[in-house]
Amino acid sequence: MRSGIEPQPSGQAGMRRANLSLVLRHLQTRGPMSRASVAAEVGLNKATVSSLVAELIERELITEGHVQRQGTVGRPGQLLHVAGGGVVGVGAAVNAAFLAVVARDLAGHTVAERRVAHDIAAAGPVRSVALLGRAVLEVLGTVERQGYDVAGVTVAVPGLVDMHRGMVRVAPNIEWSDLALVDLLQSRLRRPGLVVEVGNDANLGAIAEHACGVAAGTPDLVYLSGETGVGGGIIIDGQLIRGSVGFSGEVGHMPLGDPRLTCGCGRMGCWETVVGLGALFRSAARSPVDDLLDMGIDVDARLALLGRRARDGDPATLAVLDAVGDSLGRGASVLVNLVNPGALVLGGYFGILGWHFSPRVAQGLDQHVIAPDVGGCAVHASTLGFAAPSIGGAIVSLRRVLDDPTLVPLASVAPESATA
Repeated sequence: MRSGIEPQPSGQAGMRRANLSLVLRHLQTRGPMSRASVAAEVGLNKATVSSLVAELIERELITEGHVQRQGTVGRPGQLLHVAGGGVVGVGAAVNAAFLAVVARDLAGHTVAERRVAHDIAAAGPVRSVALLGRAVLEVLGTVERQGYDVAGVTVAVPGLVDMHRGMVRVAPNIEWSDLALVDLLQSRLRRPGLVVEVGNDANLGAIAEHACGVAAGTPDLVYLSGETGVGGGIIIDGQLIRGSVGFSGEVGHMPLGDPRLTCGCGRMGCWETVVGLGALFRSAARSPVDDLLDMGIDVDARLALLGRRARDGDPATLAVLDAVGDSLGRGASVLVNLVNPGALVLGGYFGILGWHFSPRVAQGLDQHVIAPDVGGCAVHASTLGFAAPSIGGAIVSLRRVLDDPTLVPLASVAPESATA
């Protein structure tokens, strides 16, 4: 069993690889269908599609399911499904309060996951990446024992990322700068054939939401990540907007916060000084030893505690949540005015506490968005929660296989003869 999938040489097989990709992507996007339907919709003849399907089945990327019957004329066709048992992508997330790793297959099933509460800034990058490496290895071991190939690992980081060099340029909320994350993690994993990449957490969260979240498939979508910092992932016409050098989406540093407060980036008055998770816990804590401030307690547990206080009608807690919700609505209206999305997805803790925030954000859009009916933008609380960036990382890792299905070996090829 291989822990990494390496690219195959190009040549005369390039057209076939492109057609394999076309069929596999079409099935993933459109859902189960017969060979005849695939041929009609992708514009290839039936014989070619049958050959491509046979190879994709042999590579365990698609399976045959129930027979589709359409009337009584002609042969019934078996429905083709994207398979869940052959290959996984691994996504990892570095959050100020935890590390998370998830493995997902092409069918969108979570195969393995691991999450560890961890104070990243206090531990420093070397210790944190060592712990991340152990978590990734645990997940790799789990999926390898189940017989999966691994397409790669993509790590989500809350900061400015140089994807091409595999570096974190600056991530103020975890106190990382100019960190060669990919090299450091690969040295811990010791898997030479394993492709490791790094991306911005909000961008990867937006990819996850667009693929499998509450507003999945919405062509124009804005995702707000509510974590210690605040990031924005923007999808336009189905494509992620990265910017000229990949640094787009740093919406948490819009000057919409309290001008008296210093942000983790060193500037005054950034938006995340009033709507970031750290700001929320500090404002809502009843004392310096309140469990809300204990980084050793999992962030979901601390948010559950805050939610219970709000549902019990605690005036101080409700006042803090109302203030955050109002600021969130004002800031979100700037983004909605700018890009006119069809959906605004509240991610991270914004989504977890969406039952309180969503109405206030919608009210803020009504007040501040100039377009009639807020330009058709619907507000959604994410159902993926803090998992969105790591899920997005897994999705990005799997794109290598969608681009070139021949990266996955034929089932008839013995593991010893496969490229390691």
